[in-house]
Amino acid sequence: MLTITFCIIARNEEKALPGILAELQAQTYPKEKMEVLLIDSMSTDRTREIMEDFAARQAGAYRCLRVLENPRKILAAGWNVALEAFTGDAILRVDAHASIPADFVEKNAACLLGGEDVCGGRRPCVLQEETPWKKTLLLTENSLFGSSIAPYRHSQEHEYVDSLFHGCYRREVFETVGGYNEELVRTEDNEMNYRIRAAGYRLCYDPNIFSRQFVRSSLRGMMRQKFGNGKWIALTAGVCPACLSLYHFVPGAFVLGIVLTSILALCGFPLLGYLMWGLYALLCIVMTACCAKDKNFQLLCLCMPFLFLLLHVTYGVGTWAGFFQLPFWKKKHHNGQSRRTEEIRQLLKKKREKRDRV
Repeated sequence: MLTITFCIIARNEEKALPGILAELQAQTYPKEKMEVLLIDSMSTDRTREIMEDFAARQAGAYRCLRVLENPRKILAAGWNVALEAFTGDAILRVDAHASIPADFVEKNAACLLGGEDVCGGRRPCVLQEETPWKKTLLLTENSLFGSSIAPYRHSQEHEYVDSLFHGCYRREVFETVGGYNEELVRTEDNEMNYRIRAAGYRLCYDPNIFSRQFVRSSLRGMMRQKFGNGKWIALTAGVCPACLSLYHFVPGAFVLGIVLTSILALCGFPLLGYLMWGLYALLCIVMTACCAKDKNFQLLCLCMPFLFLLLHVTYGVGTWAGFFQLPFWKKKHHNGQSRRTEEIRQLLKKKREKRDRV
């Protein structure tokens, strides 16, 4: 039986943390085969206190349970703190604002024991508190047109994919590829998944593995997230373009299309603008109908075409803001690579060699 390191990296998650810790405690996987790492990213609320209280109450229940600190605050740095510390055969990270069933760790371990090196499963977005407006935002976020075509959002097929959410990784994967690039704030997972695939490992998507992610419940929060995602896609394109796909740049191309067709219309050539906006409006209507059919329909669903437009434009503007910032960012961060990635790889190799000698 594998020893699984269960990791939570959190910053200012005092509201969500008790829920995920209760679900961790309810896991069916043997606690003596679980190591728990709770990593606080310099929270200013009660996150650290909640972690330490859980560690005190569960002392001796797990193979190992530690509360660690992530001084750099960002997720990539928190991942590296976990990689330096973990002692399990595999490591599994779950967001604090997530929800997992009791068999979550058990199913991930079973998938690895079946011969996989990296695995993950379905992860739909859900609401903590339902209102008609929040349900409309959720429908927009969950749709293919509003958010992502990633299989972890919807696929029911067992397959090998380019990216996973709440993934579980054998130790040897990080011994081979090293740690996370701490220069990347939002796209560290894209870059890491690319390096994992480039090293010859496959990312197994198993629909039997299931978790939920609590979605942002305000339009302002969603727009802030989209802008940041777009910006970091552009910055990442400057250092690791191969870890991105053309899909990531569609909102940026859309914003460019708005600018160009507007200029052409002002110059007396509106036809291209009519075509672009006509096609976009048709797609918005079709996708709204697909999302809002049957029991999901409510009057607020009529707002979805405008929500699609807001999210696409916000993401696209973020992408162009990132491209304008890219030369200055690359100069500051040299070649965009973090020496920590190699440091983690060397540390894990030394740990492996030490265990082998014993």
